[in-house]
Amino acid sequence: MVKVRNTIIGEGIPKICIPIVGQTKADIINEAKTFHEMPLDMVEWRGDWFNDIFDFDKVNEVLAGLREVLGDEPILFTFRTSNEGGEKSIKWSDYTRLNRQVAATGWVDLIDVEVFSGDDIVKEVIEAAHHYGVKVVASNHDFYETPSKEEIIRRLRKMKDLGADIPKISVMPTCKKDVLTLLEATLEMKESHPECPIITMSMKGEGVISRLTGEVFGSALTFGAASKVSAPGQIKVKDLNRMLQLLHQSL
Repeated sequence: MVKVRNTIIGEGIPKICIPIVGQTKADIINEAKTFHEMPLDMVEWRGDWFNDIFDFDKVNEVLAGLREVLGDEPILFTFRTSNEGGEKSIKWSDYTRLNRQVAATGWVDLIDVEVFSGDDIVKEVIEAAHHYGVKVVASNHDFYETPSKEEIIRRLRKMKDLGADIPKISVMPTCKKDVLTLLEATLEMKESHPECPIITMSMKGEGVISRLTGEVFGSALTFGAASKVSAPGQIKVKDLNRMLQLLHQSL
């Protein structure tokens, strides 16, 4: 389990994270202000959507504004690269520096680092984040296919071995059996490493079931949309919470 502020990830009902994908500071802060009545456990700021993401003074202003609006809600910072479905490309040196700077602000609780950015980059970002008391989600997003069960588990274990607090993988199903492959890999990983919370999901409509059954198969967190979705297959957050609660009551 991983504790972030008052949220324990890896215990009970999968935690709900809402992504913010605004392009301007006003868009981002105004959207965060709508969250106070929503069932959420964490907020993800998708920095790659922000027009001024390469101006760190403006990034810091947004982070400070989010912390003021969100209070004690955990904040996850993510720059999703264009390599894995993000909005912008970035040099790896700039990617590393941005994540280090964000971790040092004191405004965020977690940062996301893409595991295929390279082992040295991943280790550097994790070391810096941990130095500032920030947890790390190591991630991989495959928008083309669903790897084999063995490959999914290998990638998750690699993230864990590199020092990530929470491994995450998101894959694209090409058929219904691919969703079963993702769920089977999730269960096996969770059973072999119960101490390490993981996040897994299968995208698009076919994969929606994977966003709901984390409590059964072992995915500790799921993403729900407040307004604009940040990945194929995301469910509106209030509908997501209602379904998670119904499933929990049946277990």
